[in-house]
Parts: sequence; C-alpha cells; structure tokens
Amino acid sequence: MTTVREVVFDMWRDRGMTTIFGNPGSTELPMLADFPDDFRYVLGLQEIVAVGMADGFAQATGRPAHVNLHTAPGVGNGMGAIFNAQANHSPLVVTAGQQARELMTLQANLTNRDSTRMPHPLVKWSYEPPHAKDVPHALARAAHLAALPPKGPVFISIPMDDWDAEVDEAAVAHQTTRTVVGGGTASPAIVRDLAQRLTEASNPALVAGPDIDASGAWNTAVALAEKLRLPVFATPAPGGGRLGFPEDHPLFQGILAPAIGPLGEMLQGHDLVLVAGSSVFPYYPNIPGPLLPDGTALIAITSDPDEASRAPMGDAIVADVALTLQALLDAAGEPSRDAPQPRPPAEQMEDSEPMNASHAMAALGEALPDDGIVVLESPASTLALRNQLRPSRPGSYYFAAGGGLGFGMPAAVGVQLAQPDRPVVCVVGEGSAQYAIQTFWTAAAYRVPVTFLVPRNDEYAILKWFATMEDVAGAPGLDLPKLDVSAVAQGYGVEAKSVSTRDELTDALSSAIASDGPNVVEVPVQPGMALA
Repeated sequence: MTTVREVVFDMWRDRGMTTIFGNPGSTELPMLADFPDDFRYVLGLQEIVAVGMADGFAQATGRPAHVNLHTAPGVGNGMGAIFNAQANHSPLVVTAGQQARELMTLQANLTNRDSTRMPHPLVKWSYEPPHAKDVPHALARAAHLAALPPKGPVFISIPMDDWDAEVDEAAVAHQTTRTVVGGGTASPAIVRDLAQRLTEASNPALVAGPDIDASGAWNTAVALAEKLRLPVFATPAPGGGRLGFPEDHPLFQGILAPAIGPLGEMLQGHDLVLVAGSSVFPYYPNIPGPLLPDGTALIAITSDPDEASRAPMGDAIVADVALTLQALLDAAGEPSRDAPQPRPPAEQMEDSEPMNASHAMAALGEALPDDGIVVLESPASTLALRNQLRPSRPGSYYFAAGGGLGFGMPAAVGVQLAQPDRPVVCVVGEGSAQYAIQTFWTAAAYRVPVTFLVPRNDEYAILKWFATMEDVAGAPGLDLPKLDVSAVAQGYGVEAKSVSTRDELTDALSSAIASDGPNVVEVPVQPGMALA
C-alpha cells in the first residue's frame, strides 16, 4: 500500500506540475512533509502573492499551475487574485488545507466550515473529497477541468489527516494517469460561410483578443489578417490580459475604446467585424451609445460559452480559437479590396520636468530587448506603454484582465520563473505596488531577475480619470504622497535606484535588465493619465 501523498506527488510529477506556489499554515504541513527534491516550492508571504505568481506562471507555460493556501483565512486572502485568474482564463489548481476530519464537525479552530462554497463564483469547480482515498481522483479531475476550455481556476479542500492515509495504488493509477483533451473547430459549413463573408465584405475588420495568444494562434491571426487585408484592432485595454496581434504591424490600427459609445464610433464604416478570442466587449466606464454602427455586423469566436451567451450584440461561434482561425485561413479567398493605411508613428512628447509617463515608457522601449516581456500594473501608463513599445511578439505582455490590483508584481515573478531565458519587466505604479508588496521578498529570496519599473506620480491617477468620467468631485483618498517604493524594496533585499532624467532612466533600466537579480527603478512622472 502507498499513501495519498505519494500517489499525488507522482501524479503532479507526471503532469509536469513540479512547481508549487504557496503560503503554508498548520493545515498544509502534512502535504509538505518529506518534500521531494525534484519539486520547487515558491513561498509568497501573503496569499495574493502566491496566487498571482501561479497565475503568471500558468499563463506563461500554458499548463495548469498549483497554488496551495491555508484553509479559510488563506483562501479569503487570495480571493482577489483568484478573481483575476478567472478573468485571465488562467488554469490554476488551488488547494487548501482543512482541519482534521475528526474535528471538522466540531468546527475546531481553522475549520473551513463551508469550504466548497467559499471560493464561488470565482472558480469553475470546488470540491472537498468525502474520503481520504478520493483525494487523488479529485486532484486529477481538478487538473483536467482547469486546463479544459475555457481555462480557469478550480479549488480542492483537503483535510490535513488525509495525506498519510493509505490507498490502493493500482486502483488510483486508473484515476490519475488519464489524458483529457478538449477543443474543436466550428463545422466546415460555418467556416465556409464566415470565410466567404469576410472575403466579400467591403470593409471588414478583425478585433484580436487575448485568447489568440493563449491558444497559440498568433501567427495564424497575422496570416489571416494579411490574406484578407483586414484592419486589426486590439480588444479594449482594461479587459485585454494579453495581446492578440503584433502592435507594430502595418495592419494594426490601435486599441478599441473601453466604453460602449466610443467603441461603436471606432467601428464606423466597417460592415463586418470579426472578434477573435475576446468577450464582446470588456466595457468600463459606462458611456452609452449605439453598440454598433448602422450596417455593421459582428461575429465572435470564443472558447468560452459564457462569453458567447452574454454578449449584447452580434453572433458567436463557440470553438477553439486557434483551430477555427486556421480553418478560416484555409477557406478564405483573395479579396479585391486594398489594405488599410498604417497608423502613424507614436507621438513624441516634449521634454518636461518631471517627465511625462510617455517619456518613461519610451525609455523602457529603448532598454527592453526584442524578446522582453512586460507585465503591466500601472493603469495610468497603459496606453502610453502600448503606444511607445508596440509589443510585437507572442507572450510578451500580461495584464490583469479582471482589473483587480495586486496582479502585476507576483505575476511578473511567475512569468520570469516560467520563462527564465527572457527578460521580464514589471511596470507598476507606486499605489498598485502596495497590494502585493511582499513580492519583493520572494524575488530577492529566490533571486528572480525581474526588473520593476515604478513610474511615481503621487496619486491614484486612474481613479482621478474615472472621477472625471463619472462627474465625481471631492472624493477622498486619491492622493499618495510620500510613498517610497525604492526604500521598501531595499528593506526586502531588492536592489533599488531612483532616477529623474530620461537618460538616467534608460541607463538604469538597461543595467537592471542585464543583471542576474531583481531590481527596482523608480522615476517621478507627471500626474494624470498618459495617453500617447
């Protein structure tokens, strides 16, 4: 006979899930006993950090990642990050310890009294196995569900005394060694019809969503746009956790506005809009207007039935994005229309003191190698970064699609651990940094060479912008004086430097990116949103 712990670790080993992110408590220690040498445990000092690291790691590898939390309090602390993981379609297996079975009915200290309901509605499935022998099967099911479309987090609660229970190894092997795959294209008739409509339309457009990158359809989307001479837009920035198209490509026309009225205006003149790998659409704030211009039809391709069903307009095809785009590429004819004109170069801002955030993003563009990855959580700098850098490679940009702060710093560490041969820069506002500031400790302790660029504007600039949009005056709590992220980083053991000029910033970023450890580069920038 063998134990639950032994068969579960064998299963994780076979699935390549040998990195565990977590913040352990007493109810998790039995799982971690005699921790195998071929596994890596990455400690976060707070649960939002652990979940955020797993989120970035799962997105960058494309495989389920395991994050282990501490019973009810740990799950509670991590739920904001689980919210982001759900919006990001990140395949996470979230486990948490539970009080010993003999004490659960008594609700002894640390009992999660309603463990399966607690993480809802943020997970695809939650479960607490009724018997210790069911733990391996439950975890195998969780890994399958997390990875099946639409990908997302799942949750398993495991009583702490289950790990040493004995199981029938032969019986469990049937449960834990299965392969489950999913995804399929639309029917040939649907593909042919859509391909014909795209070919014959007078002025169609493509909206490239984050699942193009996540599904591996990047090159296919480029080939389809080039064959059909499609102008390409990115899904609205607040809801686009990844890029779906190279933003330096001549066909790329820009990022759609995030509100109903302005977005509809941007699609004026297009008779057919194909939305691939995105919801329709991640709107915010609420600026009313027509959903689509008169004479414009819309068709979405998504692997998520909920995205398809909740869209307020247009038709939808629920299918694998990569397979369906490839089928469209094969079926599409050569149109007679001309390709659109390229958008103009990025606007160059006049020098200022302190510098505009666009200057800071331009300096980053000069320092960042071609294979660099950006993880962004500086809402006021989002458009400036996209306009100045114009990222053009798959897997080069990550953002919290759910909009919850605390994603950027830990996700950057997770992405760097998953992509050790590519430099990772986390652009994070000094306000956003406070939500997962403990990430600095993990970066230093594990020598993860992330560069943290902190454009410091002494305010919640994005909230002041929303206040203007929402006609709100006199709201408190929007200014952030005297936040010194560099000093905090040094306290956690991370090298940090503050600069003030663009040349200093470029040099500091170049040195930080080339180093073999984590670094913070902080620079004061003008208040307000940077849009160019």
